[in-house]
Amino acid sequence: MIEAPHYSASGAKHAQRFALPGDTFDGAVNEDVLHQAVKVHLQNQRQGTAKTKSRSFVSGGNQKPWKQKGTGRARQGSTRAPHWRGGGTAFGPIPRDYRADIPRKVRQLARRSALNARAREGMLHVVDPFAMDRPKTSALLGLLAKLALQDTKTLILTAGSKPSVYLSGRNVPHIEVLPFTDATAYDILRADALVIESAALGSGAAADGEAPARQPRPRAAKPAARKAATKSGKTVAKPARRAKPAKAAKSAKTAKAKTAKKSAPKHKKASE
Repeated sequence: MIEAPHYSASGAKHAQRFALPGDTFDGAVNEDVLHQAVKVHLQNQRQGTAKTKSRSFVSGGNQKPWKQKGTGRARQGSTRAPHWRGGGTAFGPIPRDYRADIPRKVRQLARRSALNARAREGMLHVVDPFAMDRPKTSALLGLLAKLALQDTKTLILTAGSKPSVYLSGRNVPHIEVLPFTDATAYDILRADALVIESAALGSGAAADGEAPARQPRPRAAKPAARKAATKSGKTVAKPARRAKPAKAAKSAKTAKAKTAKKSAPKHKKASE
């Protein structure tokens, strides 16, 4: 079990260390997965808007500079070829999408590895829940000074969204405040020290940033008679379906007209 120093919200150190949840802090650090997660994160920040003009986008160069033969010079087809001054760029960048993705479990493994790396280095500190009614930068800096982190790049992870804590550290360059569930492996590795609220480490599911498992939908209960018959092995007939309402009777006029049409004799054509 990994333990971390425990402090009060005012910065007083508790005598007993805080036992970190074992489902998240298992001590394993997967460097390959960390490298992959950081690389994908930085790759997704690229805009991909760089563009240079190829010879087809440069204006001019419609005519052949000189005739093909007889001048003693090399043949040329356009003054906008890449080897001409003012010509297009060969193999230049064009707008593209650099976005990539990694599986959800790999992303969670990278996050756990980053947390374990900071815990093994002794740069993870647990504090009691913040009690800030309004933003106060001096109070937050005083807490970090008592933790000996006044000049250290620190990431403060809160239990849920806390605007007062976020506003207190927003204007300090070396402090970043995020909810614990929103911090990625890149955010954790980018900071040199972590300060986590104890309430954020209360349960393994909350600490890992995973949504609670979806409960299966309960099946509809069978009627008592059918349930008892099923247990005894007997077959019970299903209840009869409701009869569909009879169609409305046709009007007497329509029925009479059809009857008269059928009974009328057919006349043969007169022979010429």
